[in-house]
Amino acid sequence: MTAAARRGTADAAARVRGLRKAFGAHLVLDDLDLDVACGERLAILGASGCGKSTLLRCIAGLERPDAGTIVTSGEIGVVFQEPRLFPWLDVACNVGFGARDAHERARVADVLGLVGLANAAKRLPKELSGGMAQRAALARALVRDPSLLLLDEPFAALDALRRIELRTAVREILEFTRASAILVTHDVEDALALADRVIVLAGSPAEIAFTGAVGADATRAAILAALGVVEREGHARRSAS
Repeated sequence: MTAAARRGTADAAARVRGLRKAFGAHLVLDDLDLDVACGERLAILGASGCGKSTLLRCIAGLERPDAGTIVTSGEIGVVFQEPRLFPWLDVACNVGFGARDAHERARVADVLGLVGLANAAKRLPKELSGGMAQRAALARALVRDPSLLLLDEPFAALDALRRIELRTAVREILEFTRASAILVTHDVEDALALADRVIVLAGSPAEIAFTGAVGADATRAAILAALGVVEREGHARRSAS
């Protein structure tokens, strides 16, 4: 099967079939299938290097699969671990940088309000806190009104308080926009707070070792167990098995 990525499915935000991706001799993903329903919020967890971000980048079109098909519906927005703002542009210009037409440029003020940065439009990135900078990156992804939002460890660089604040903001934004979302994270609390469903990738090449709906199959204990972590007396540790 040849590698392909295209748009045009009405019943799924993303559909992955037979995905294969290698970096040199290292096979990261092989024959992986995944469906994300329209409006669904999916969290992907797994150990470092298991292929979480590679999968997300393939869906975003930033990595070319070696084999398989990826079908997505509508516009895609991507938020990375680092804000990646242009230091010489103010917040409004950074957010509007990816706008393709007048309609999208006209959305800049609206999305800045949506992420709580309406009063920071003229600030330079150096004048922003880490949480504000990541909100600006989120606004930049939203300016194209994406139907699928891809988030690659978007809270990893933040302190605990800023992480909680931005996580709450992202949840409210997803509820307001009704966009589908795929979140890559190492943090079980992020997954439980934002996702409808959780999958855990494990092995080499990676396969889906666990999948479940949040609040039903995907509880904190079940996810930790799938990650090979056991909790004893309130402390989590990696299983020796």
